[in-house]
Amino acid sequence: MRVGVMGGTFDPIHIGHLVAASEVAHRFALDRVVFVPTGQPWQKSDRHVSAPEDRYLMTVIATAADDRFSVSRVDVDRDGPTYTVDTLRDIRTECGEDHDFHFITGADALGEILSWREPDEVLRLAHLVGVTRPGHVLADPGLAPGRVTLLEIPALAISSSDIRARVARGEPIRYLVTPGVEAYIAKVGLYAG
Repeated sequence: MRVGVMGGTFDPIHIGHLVAASEVAHRFALDRVVFVPTGQPWQKSDRHVSAPEDRYLMTVIATAADDRFSVSRVDVDRDGPTYTVDTLRDIRTECGEDHDFHFITGADALGEILSWREPDEVLRLAHLVGVTRPGHVLADPGLAPGRVTLLEIPALAISSSDIRARVARGEPIRYLVTPGVEAYIAKVGLYAG
């Protein structure tokens, strides 16, 4: 079984994330993609991030219509900062060691992999797929050939930070997020200015 693991803050999850997961699933013939919202993202400790439960629920809502997608709570339920190496170990325990894992993340985050906790172990646990928007220069992070793939995904011109800013300004986010995520943001009052 070939499994994609898409880690991210998902604050909020948007159409670009879903398109990226679908494109990577197609490109690597993945049987499924597990979305893993971070619990406490260590790289974002200097700024406000929405509650893990809100980000988890939005991810469940956004992925519900695609049978290939599922959502894991491993990072939301773990105490302390979220590190990719822990995510991959936990997902491998959940799914089984005999699976072929592909970790999907933004190419910008991938460019900083050498600063991640146990980067050699991350590379041992999964093939890394860095996705980015058109026009962004894909920088090779300087890792061993065959362990990393960089992909340009057109819909990634959408960003979570832009969506949060649009909500704060009272601007529409329809078609940037799924209808269910749009309704959740409005109901809970996330990102309101």
